[in-house]
Amino acid sequence: MTRFASESIWPRPYRGKPYLRKVIGGRIAGDLPGSVLILASASPRRAELLTAAGIAFEVRPAHVDERIRPGEDARTYACRVAAEKATVVHATSDGRPVLAADTVVVVDGRILGKPSDDRDARRMLRLLSGRAHEVVTAVTLIHDPGGDFRVAGRSAPGSFQQVEVTTVEFTLLSKSEIDWYVATGEPADKAGAYAIQGRASRFVSRIEGSYSNVVGLPVALVYVMCSRAGILLS
Repeated sequence: MTRFASESIWPRPYRGKPYLRKVIGGRIAGDLPGSVLILASASPRRAELLTAAGIAFEVRPAHVDERIRPGEDARTYACRVAAEKATVVHATSDGRPVLAADTVVVVDGRILGKPSDDRDARRMLRLLSGRAHEVVTAVTLIHDPGGDFRVAGRSAPGSFQQVEVTTVEFTLLSKSEIDWYVATGEPADKAGAYAIQGRASRFVSRIEGSYSNVVGLPVALVYVMCSRAGILLS
């Protein structure tokens, strides 16, 4: 089981080329010769979150089937996708630690992924308007050397999975506000059709829990998981 995470400090596109960077004193240092985390995600937001925290990593996007299966609730779905992503990338990681994550927005038990088009984005925003919803992120870490961690409630050597949940409340949105926001293009590739770190921040009246989780990766949880696995983060 497995999957990975990101946010906004990397100004250039990845173009599928792996890199390894380190932040020192608020600035980006040169490529690191060693191996650190492999981030199984193409998400720039997750990469930016790790970068802001000063964590070195290499990007290797994972391609898995992200369609929701019959009977899957939000946690089960997120855990499965995160686990599958981590597993796929780990197969070619040469024993290096792999980090994966999957984030979904949940309202009334309904999973809101990325909108298929502008009409779908408007539908999602109407569901979120004037009420609270949950942002659920499953984080999977695979690290071969030693350790007997927990994955989805079961013991699995070298694997560790946890779920972070954050409650977010939106103000009541008018039709014109929804139309304006969708027209910005920002909802297009975001779970739940919004970016809390972007223009949608004006609609958020309350947040309870991890902010970085809503962006796409609960950084504090990642740090704890890596520490428990004995992974030294730069």
